[in-house]
Amino acid sequence: MSVVAIIPARGGSKGVPAKNLARVGGVSLIVRAVSAARSSRLIDRVVVSTDDPAIAAAARSAGATIVNRPPTLSTDLATSESALLHVLERQGANPDIVVFLQATSPFINTAELDEAIERVRSGVEDVVFSAVETHAFLWRITDAGAVGVNHDPSVRQRRQDCEPHYRETGAFYVLRAEGFALARHRFFGRLGVTIVDERTAIEIDTVDELEMANALAPLVDPSLEPHPIDVDAVVTDFDGVHTDDRVLIGADGSEFVTTNRSDGLGVRLLRESGMPVLILSTEAHPVVSARAAKLRVEVLQGVRDKAAALTGWAEDRGIPLERIAYLGNDVNDLGCLAIVGWPIAVPDAMPEVIAAARVVLGTPGGYGAVRELADLILTTRSSRINEQLEEPWLCPSAVQK
Repeated sequence: MSVVAIIPARGGSKGVPAKNLARVGGVSLIVRAVSAARSSRLIDRVVVSTDDPAIAAAARSAGATIVNRPPTLSTDLATSESALLHVLERQGANPDIVVFLQATSPFINTAELDEAIERVRSGVEDVVFSAVETHAFLWRITDAGAVGVNHDPSVRQRRQDCEPHYRETGAFYVLRAEGFALARHRFFGRLGVTIVDERTAIEIDTVDELEMANALAPLVDPSLEPHPIDVDAVVTDFDGVHTDDRVLIGADGSEFVTTNRSDGLGVRLLRESGMPVLILSTEAHPVVSARAAKLRVEVLQGVRDKAAALTGWAEDRGIPLERIAYLGNDVNDLGCLAIVGWPIAVPDAMPEVIAAARVVLGTPGGYGAVRELADLILTTRSSRINEQLEEPWLCPSAVQK
């Protein structure tokens, strides 16, 4: 059966400005949703419906096909169903199954998603959606006061004796396409529920929920392992990244720092692979210039607005920000971490930097952190080259001769 995932993602958002581009664990919500869908072993194609060019660019870079949503379907009153139907009509696609994902759910588990798809594929159910089991006692407020909704207030049952109820998480809905086209609504036919981990069931509609999701990310995201960091440039801070952030001061006021030879080799390997490397430092000091010259890389120092400097550097070289890895350790790096595709932190970084990072390295600054990042990037690049040699069709830019 053919399976198409559709992610509606409007640009307008009142509760959280630019919500679908907001980051959780260093990764934007739209990229998280696309990545979850692309990780599925059952989904054939991922489509993002949006009216926002920035969302479209981020989703496209993550591997999604883009359908431009017209203004009439981009208002606060437009339903998600209307966006799904528009995609199916616009693409002329006739999939057997439609997977409706919501980017506002940042922790979609691919195994749970595949379970739902399998149940619809098997014909057991027409619709399967994500939910958490709850034994909560629900109430509603009336003119006469609070009234029990799912229980008799005069009989307080033990939790284990209560009939469980199920709360939609909003993360995903798997729909038999033919039935959806007829019903034009997400609930039709025989309905089923895939129970998901309650820790992952957060849906982001407010700034507070966004902050909660970032606090949860280290607990519910996959554990750190070698990451396929696919980038076109590397930018690093200096103090606390190439050094351990300490300074030795001589009697005459001269300053000395310690760097790591393995970092130097890592930078050389990046340069030899053709990858631009930039050191971007708030401090202006001869030692920074000397180290950059030794490494034979570009350096910008004494920079007050590092994000603006990075943006200008990237534009001058035609490198999209989402294709840059930035390695930092302190709060003056937060602006850069917020705009690149791969915000990365050393493990001894400030808590705010750790929270903003997509990847936290295992090696502290000054002890080989730059080399660790270089190895991760070069391993990814080597794997991609081998993949393209074996399967040229995976590389859209490949030219057949």
